[in-house]
Amino acid sequence: MRVLATLGTLACVLALTLPALSVVSAAPGDEAKSLAAFETVAKVLNHPRCMNCHTTVAWPTQGDDRHRHTLNVARGTDDRGAAGLRCTTCHKDKNVANIPGAKDWHMASLAQGWTDLPPAALCRAVTDPTKNGNRTGAKIIEHLEADRLVLWAWTPGGKRTAPPVAHKDFLAAAQTWITTGAHCPKP
Repeated sequence: MRVLATLGTLACVLALTLPALSVVSAAPGDEAKSLAAFETVAKVLNHPRCMNCHTTVAWPTQGDDRHRHTLNVARGTDDRGAAGLRCTTCHKDKNVANIPGAKDWHMASLAQGWTDLPPAALCRAVTDPTKNGNRTGAKIIEHLEADRLVLWAWTPGGKRTAPPVAHKDFLAAAQTWITTGAHCPKP
């Protein structure tokens, strides 16, 4: 019995410390709920407000058509712009005139790039700690709920459109997706 108790404790410790996102779910229908919720999440992640900074190239894109950023802006080694033309040179803590802004404006890392990923690959990228900033499921939700750059997407100003899902509905879908197993669509 003592060995079983020790093994059970070890299993709990490992489950709490491993970076995997998968939530083992015994409830019937959770995979279907998870996949349906991810469809809603993907609508936002594939929207230009996210895709313009989550690029897989050496520059941000801009506008609803995701064209290359003007002024030959480059990602830079730290995803905050090249030396001499940092993102915060133009992008301030809030929208100003036609320039979008939020505190600490910068691009997502190249590892976090999603350019033209199909839904299955996008899902795998978002749940892979090596491609999501080493985030667990709870940290993904925290990021989507409170990160200033994420929140900016719903108040982009200018002629930019907000994502097609209200932030509260997006967050609810993300929570459902994560808590029902963070299942990914089949490729």
